[in-house]
Amino acid sequence: MIHIAFDHSYARDLPGAWQAAQPDMPPAPALLFWNAELADELGLDTAQASAAELARLFSGASLPPGAQPIAQAYAGHQFGGLSPSLGDGRALLLGEVIDRHGQRRDIALKGSGRTAFSRRGDGKAVVGPMLRELILGEAMQALGIPTTRALAVVATGEAVQRERQLPGAVLTRVAASHLRVGTFQYFAIHGESETLKKLADYTIARHYPELANQDHRYLSLLSAVAERQAELIARWMHAGFIHGVMNTDNMALSGETIDFGPCAFMDAHHPDTVFSSIDHTGRYAYGNQPAIAQWNLARFAETLLPLIAPDDPGSAVPAATEIIEGFANRYQTHWLDQARRKFGLLDAKASDKQLLQDWLALLAAYGVDHTLAWRYLADEAEGKPDRLAALFPSASVLEPWLKQWQNRHVPRTRRPPDIAAAMRRENPLYIPRNHLVEEALTAASEHGDMGPTLTLLEALSQPFNEREGLERYALPAAPEVAEGYRTFCGT
Repeated sequence: MIHIAFDHSYARDLPGAWQAAQPDMPPAPALLFWNAELADELGLDTAQASAAELARLFSGASLPPGAQPIAQAYAGHQFGGLSPSLGDGRALLLGEVIDRHGQRRDIALKGSGRTAFSRRGDGKAVVGPMLRELILGEAMQALGIPTTRALAVVATGEAVQRERQLPGAVLTRVAASHLRVGTFQYFAIHGESETLKKLADYTIARHYPELANQDHRYLSLLSAVAERQAELIARWMHAGFIHGVMNTDNMALSGETIDFGPCAFMDAHHPDTVFSSIDHTGRYAYGNQPAIAQWNLARFAETLLPLIAPDDPGSAVPAATEIIEGFANRYQTHWLDQARRKFGLLDAKASDKQLLQDWLALLAAYGVDHTLAWRYLADEAEGKPDRLAALFPSASVLEPWLKQWQNRHVPRTRRPPDIAAAMRRENPLYIPRNHLVEEALTAASEHGDMGPTLTLLEALSQPFNEREGLERYALPAAPEVAEGYRTFCGT
């Protein structure tokens, strides 16, 4: 039997913030994927465990010793509308472990059955969306973007009713925590001020311990969360990632990407790109993500006002507003700093913002592939223009901008090959192309074939290293295939 040294600080420190629950018994659990690298990072001794044992332990059929499954309470603004009581409707936190780096990590099941928060849902998940979460999470990890990750995906052996019957699955998710903006909203809405204070202190102790002894620690917490979100969203934007459901219950206070539902990576660059089938107004379109992050943070700030100024919460509004209004500058700082590295620049100039905006405008004007444009710009740095030029209708449309970018590198302090190499370390070649993700999900869900998923994961594990034989993994889908592509949340 696998030994996992579980702790349960969330349950212990925050009574009333959760409900105990038990997973459903899956009829025939079968291991689809096991993340041995992540298991080792968590300090789990699973080397001698069989696939059958792992399937039982991480599907809910036989919980690991020491697990104490709970469903966490939270609220959330969903597409702008407040849902005062959401919570884990199909997820169970088994407990926490301290990983090999000394970091506390949550281990949770997703799709394991109904909880007190399920409302009319069945609490189940199906193979396709759970593998999407695996693929997207591992891609983000390889790209260096903070993210939750999948430890295991297990087929349950039962059929789950969605638009049609689909094979069921349970995902084991690992997160720095599952604390969300919506967690704070839940207790603020229900007037549970004492629990709200405990929650804030718990969040600080877990994610921002440097704030613990500050006089204005709750205002500092707002500022620290805003800073992490500014950096995270800038990384999303440079990677061409569209979350799809940036509800307040999907914003993690740790600064990790969480809840890979109808998310996807953009092929042709355009600010209005939307993939989610439920985002009918484009609220969470690619170009709107920084503003939505700011909106979510404003909702977080509202929950903290009584903690910032207990005697007169209204008096805290100006200081909190200053932090929220300053988010745009925080975001732009990270956005520009990351862009300079992608452009191969070593220093900062005021003109860099315009250089970046003009570059992105070019990509949007001609529907150029976001990932390949950035990647092939590195070729241009060492005098190899062909691949970049081929993305545009003619070299002439790109030439004026290229001259500005080349002039920005003058005087050169590095050799062109060194500039190109530095750029390739920042600009990936392989991302989870939507048609390849769908190909993998269909093979696994419809035919029980995990081969395409494993091959895609291998390509994505080294996104910056061009490798022979992986040419198709670098290319976008044909326009007729990409046209109208939509993703679904899986619930």
